[in-house]
Amino acid sequence: MPRSAIASERAVIRAETRRRWSLALPALTVITLCSILPLVVMVGYSFMEKGQYGNVEWGFSLEGWRAVILEKDFFDDSYIPATAHLTILGRSVALALLTTALTFVFGIPTAWFIATRSPSTRAFWMFLITVPFWTNLLVRTIAIQEVIRADGTLNRLLLATGIIDEPLQMMFTNGAVLVGMTYVYLPLMVLPVYAAIEKFDFRLAEAAYDLHASRFYCLRKVVLPLMWPGIAAGSILVFIPALGAYVTPRLMGGGRAMMWGNLIDLQFGQGRNWPLGAALSIALTLVVLGAMVWYIRRVAKGGESIG
Repeated sequence: MPRSAIASERAVIRAETRRRWSLALPALTVITLCSILPLVVMVGYSFMEKGQYGNVEWGFSLEGWRAVILEKDFFDDSYIPATAHLTILGRSVALALLTTALTFVFGIPTAWFIATRSPSTRAFWMFLITVPFWTNLLVRTIAIQEVIRADGTLNRLLLATGIIDEPLQMMFTNGAVLVGMTYVYLPLMVLPVYAAIEKFDFRLAEAAYDLHASRFYCLRKVVLPLMWPGIAAGSILVFIPALGAYVTPRLMGGGRAMMWGNLIDLQFGQGRNWPLGAALSIALTLVVLGAMVWYIRRVAKGGESIG
């Protein structure tokens, strides 16, 4: 190939590369200013010294990171496990996992029901699923709070039917937080699972039945493996925000069922310990990053069958 042709081809490639970068520049700018830069600031704060009245003092310190899992003993200044932080972390992970499990239990049948409706009615059912996204998270949390509080709809219904003699105290417990987060994040499970079921070829299930497979075996060996990308995506979409939830645990737990997000807010607010708050934030980010890496390895690169 002549050198002029090679040079011309390289010039075209460079021009195309510049054009693509110019198109991506606005999005990259927004991501840098609104995501990467604040994250860098948080990383920097986590390695600084605590200010006397909040903020940080310029000086390298690992105290913020040490305080995530260790605290000083009141009597001899030795370091002991930060049981309060570890308890809150355990509660956050447990409630996030339970929320993911409950949205799976309720979301799979819901998504299956919608996906198996006629095309003319499918849009209506999807409309009902997406309606909660039209309202603020705070409004949705207060709505479910009105249902389960002592004089709420559920207790009044149970009292009217004679099932209970006095109102059940459900508010300000871990159970209330779990109910609230399940309600809030349920659509995030339904939508990706619905997308996976919609692409499912039901002739595969019919073929399994023709080969004398039981319904459970067909579900486990045929249906679930093909639904797995949607289930994994829904689980990630639910687990990540549930792990760092703030509004729902604050309202439904009343400060008694504190989660990781509430602990971070406490350090930046009343605690005035910004390095610890930043370290807690970065620790949560690392957990989320680990979940995303798991998702990419198991789903985006082909996944593994369920068997």
